Amino acid sequence: MEFFAAASGGELGTFALGLVIAGVVGGLVAGMLGVGGGIVIVPVLYHVLSLMGVDPDVRMHIAVGTSLATIIPTSFSSARSHNAKGAVDWELLRRWVVPMVVGVLIGSALAGIARGQALALFFACVALPVAIHLAFFGETKRLADHLPTGIGGWVMPAGIGGISTMMGIGGGTVGVPCMTLCGVPIHRAVGTASAFGAIIAIPGTIGSIIAGWGAAHLPPYSLGYVNLLGFILIAPASYFVAPFGAQIAHMTDVKKLRILFAFFIAITAGRMLYDALT
Repeated sequence: MEFFAAASGGELGTFALGLVIAGVVGGLVAGMLGVGGGIVIVPVLYHVLSLMGVDPDVRMHIAVGTSLATIIPTSFSSARSHNAKGAVDWELLRRWVVPMVVGVLIGSALAGIARGQALALFFACVALPVAIHLAFFGETKRLADHLPTGIGGWVMPAGIGGISTMMGIGGGTVGVPCMTLCGVPIHRAVGTASAFGAIIAIPGTIGSIIAGWGAAHLPPYSLGYVNLLGFILIAPASYFVAPFGAQIAHMTDVKKLRILFAFFIAITAGRMLYDALT
């Protein structure tokens, strides 16, 4: 695509550096707060692709698809670290895996037919309440004493899977607040949510590849809506940093870091909201 052909070596270096930084920060966030590195990677990718002149019709789709691909190795790394500390609820995962995958399939279909502007608007409208929850409630707010059962036990994981797929995130951003609001202890919620990423990202990535196959205005090295250059630069950094984030989560009171992270989400999501509405 012409934006790479016209870019100078310095611009390409800046592009690569931005992707690596996104991977490092995303990995730390995935391991530390259990909210999924995608909440960082998607807006960073979106703005980097914008600066590089990628067509707005596919910009958000590429950010979402590439983010989902990078979540696959990060999720395994983060989940392994949390499981070593006994923080992953495998029984809950067994109950939630089928409805969550159903939600992912629905989310993939909707994301594939949605315009880039609509995806950016959806991301911002979900991310802003998440930022408010992180900043002002954290793990202290409770709406119920236990997770829902019956139909609710299907709707919640399906909703987590569908929303996360459309946003290009690993499930923790939506899943951790849902679980803590239903009485799950924060470390248990963070550890369990770390395993959501693989459940969501593997079928979500496949869906992004299929949905974007043959699409116009894709940047080079793209497999559908998954940009392989972005994956190669982001995934390793995110994978190797995620365990350190998990260690921080079990060693530190992350209240101040959570507030700073909420501020970051609010700023980046607000900018995406502005772009989507103008």
